[in-house]
Amino acid sequence: MAAYILKRLLLMVPTLLGVLLVTFAVTQFVPGGPVEQYLAEARATTGGGGEGGGFSYRGAQGVDTKRLAEIKALYGFDKPAHERFFQMLGQYARFDLGRSFFQNKDVWQLIREKLPVSISLGLWTFFLSYLIAVPLGVAKAVRAGSRFDLVTTLVVLVGYAIPGFVLGVALLVVFGGQLGWFPLRGLTSSNWEQLSFGGKVVDYLWHITLPVTAMVVGSFAVTTMLTKNSFLEEIRKQYVLTARAKGLDERRVLWKHVFRNALMPIIAGFPAAFLGAFFTGSLLIETLFSLDGLGLLSYESVIRRDYPVVLGTLYLFTLLGLLTKLLSDLLYVWVDPRVKFD
Repeated sequence: MAAYILKRLLLMVPTLLGVLLVTFAVTQFVPGGPVEQYLAEARATTGGGGEGGGFSYRGAQGVDTKRLAEIKALYGFDKPAHERFFQMLGQYARFDLGRSFFQNKDVWQLIREKLPVSISLGLWTFFLSYLIAVPLGVAKAVRAGSRFDLVTTLVVLVGYAIPGFVLGVALLVVFGGQLGWFPLRGLTSSNWEQLSFGGKVVDYLWHITLPVTAMVVGSFAVTTMLTKNSFLEEIRKQYVLTARAKGLDERRVLWKHVFRNALMPIIAGFPAAFLGAFFTGSLLIETLFSLDGLGLLSYESVIRRDYPVVLGTLYLFTLLGLLTKLLSDLLYVWVDPRVKFD
């Protein structure tokens, strides 16, 4: 076990290097880098970009050579690309993610500021998805082929087929706009600080209902069907027939014998699903409901070519993803001791 874990940890190093190298190389060839972004914003502010004070992108044209060199030195682009890459690796080895070009904050500070929104969306989405999907999958397996199974399958697949942002728009229009039951934006009200503890809880749940609903509806279909199929596969095995032949109660057979074996692939996927609930699939929901989270931060950083934020968050998410994959494998062994790494 220890040798396997050590080998997996060592294999993470070239994986991280490969991801960072490819991303860093791509950023060197994308037009409109940080220097050009800075010059463009400066022209837009001074109104010197086009006719009538308008703005037109012209790269570094018309900029004094000395001033351009100062701007490049400000962003570290006065050094060769390979030197900047190895400097970045040295920082990441010390878990120094750098400083944002445009927000004048450390990347770690930006992540900490945006994390509460992503935690709110991720935790609610993860727990509600599994609390609905697992019992529903078990019920579908027990009633396989019945009208309940067919109707719930149709409902689950329809929910899965509707994109989250489309459902979010519909929820906003109907329940936020026409009926006015829920707020249209934000995670809390403007008078949050003046509310009592109970009022804060109610206000928070009031704001989080629509975005979480938009994320949950399409997220538990796979888990539901996986649970159902796993239970059906286990129910047909010989040990279940033997337990029934001994006269054991059906509920005891399902929950004591079948449940653990059927949920092994689902439990092993807990870490990946938990991490994915935070860092994937929330960009459009965050934008739609004006929630300033990690998804929106990553998107805006790519648009503005804020490379320290782009590469820093990519490094962090990739590292967490690799560790989560290792944890999933270890969890699978813990659930099923018959699995051996060798």
